[in-house]
Amino acid sequence: MNEIIFIIIKTAIVFAVVLTIVALTTYAERKIIGRAQARYGPMEVGPHGLLQPVADFIKIFFKEDIIPQNAEKFLFQIAPLVVLVFTMINLTVIPFNNNFIIADLNIGILFILASVSISVYGIIIAGWSSGSKYSFLGGLRSASQVLSYEIALGLSLAGVVLMAGSLKLSDIVQAQNQTVFGMYAIPQIIGFIVFVIAAFAETNRAPFDLPEAETELVAGYLTEYSAFRYALFFLAEYVAMYIMASLVSLCFLGGWTIPKFITDLFPVLHKVPGLIWLAIKIFGFIFLYIWVRATFPRYRFDQLLNIGWKVLIPAGIVNLIVIAIVKRIWL
Repeated sequence: MNEIIFIIIKTAIVFAVVLTIVALTTYAERKIIGRAQARYGPMEVGPHGLLQPVADFIKIFFKEDIIPQNAEKFLFQIAPLVVLVFTMINLTVIPFNNNFIIADLNIGILFILASVSISVYGIIIAGWSSGSKYSFLGGLRSASQVLSYEIALGLSLAGVVLMAGSLKLSDIVQAQNQTVFGMYAIPQIIGFIVFVIAAFAETNRAPFDLPEAETELVAGYLTEYSAFRYALFFLAEYVAMYIMASLVSLCFLGGWTIPKFITDLFPVLHKVPGLIWLAIKIFGFIFLYIWVRATFPRYRFDQLLNIGWKVLIPAGIVNLIVIAIVKRIWL
């Protein structure tokens, strides 16, 4: 009974912290993109616009929830929940340090990949059930995009699993800590690059935001949504960004540890909590998400598919083969 209560408390803490950080991320993104485009970003609500996320929440909460006449009502209503639930559930298997994880699964990576795949069905359902051609095309784009880039994402993580010898995220972090570099991003630089690019496509972020391209599809699968259901899709997108940022930090950047050669030079760094190092890596990757959105133009859809099938998947296969050969010879 005590263990169940402890799990509930940890779940509440993780979800509350993540939702708060997501709200602040929307503000940070506007500010960073504003600076990149020589403007201020939000300034009106609160000091320097700090209360803008609160104003956005109040505005969205009180907006009318409109359901199109030709929509499949039940599917239209549950689609945002499908996306959000199967995105948020991934937070339960993310280890934040040695002692803080809700569910330390032996198949943590597979669980995340499966949950991410299921959440895409929510986007497809949203596009089809809306009764709009723009929404339907956005849903189809999302399906083909995820099919293309999930393979590359899985291949890049397969190299990590092969090198670490485990699907458990905490084991992968400890395995990296035992290596010379203290992370897999250096010996698996190809897999690292493949993962980063695939992570942008998996989360529908620029320059791979084709499912919701406003210049072509008005807003894609979101076109017919309003009010709180509209916000749920964006909440899921930002949580997915943090899931991918956590994965790249845990699987390629050493997670909550830092390389041994650095701590040997600066022993005082041992006193810094591991959660701080993990947070720095995660926020660094989130900044990369925002920076890319501010600077890169959107790809055409044929270019997006060509990159996935003709570049990333072959590169992921080559990386996996090289890791397998090196590990075989090393053993």
